Amino acid sequence: MQKTIDTHTDFEVRSLDAICVNESRLQHKWYHNIKYLVTGMLFGIVLVKAEIISWFRIQEMFRLQSFHMYGVIGSAILVGMLSIWLIKKFKIKTIYGETIELPKKEFNKGQIYGGLVFGLGWAITGACPGPLFAQMGTGATVIGITFLSAIAGTWVYGFFRDKLPH
Repeated sequence: MQKTIDTHTDFEVRSLDAICVNESRLQHKWYHNIKYLVTGMLFGIVLVKAEIISWFRIQEMFRLQSFHMYGVIGSAILVGMLSIWLIKKFKIKTIYGETIELPKKEFNKGQIYGGLVFGLGWAITGACPGPLFAQMGTGATVIGITFLSAIAGTWVYGFFRDKLPH
């Protein structure tokens, strides 16, 4: 029995992997992306000042010894929920007037496995993908190993992606 190939499969699989599948068709000059660099640097400073990148804070969280990280994560979830609600309610568009699409998500057991692997890696290394760059920026050179491991994990996922349950 031979499978038929659907031309929209890539879009459908990408929509499973992402919260937002918007792609701008606008072409910009190279310096247009400097705003993202500045925003990322400011975000990194906030992560450092809030002690979110602290290995000790992360260990306290996983040992249930402190509310600090749970408070940060909980407030981020609330801000995200409010933002999504506002985008949907007022049909907010991008600053360039493009429609923001938020596709419905289906639950699958792969999310549980992925979450467990992610949490285990986070507990062992004390780093998750966002703060990883801020940790390297503070001079924590040992995080380079975690960074290379994250890249390797991403590559392995990409390699086996079509064989995994989505």
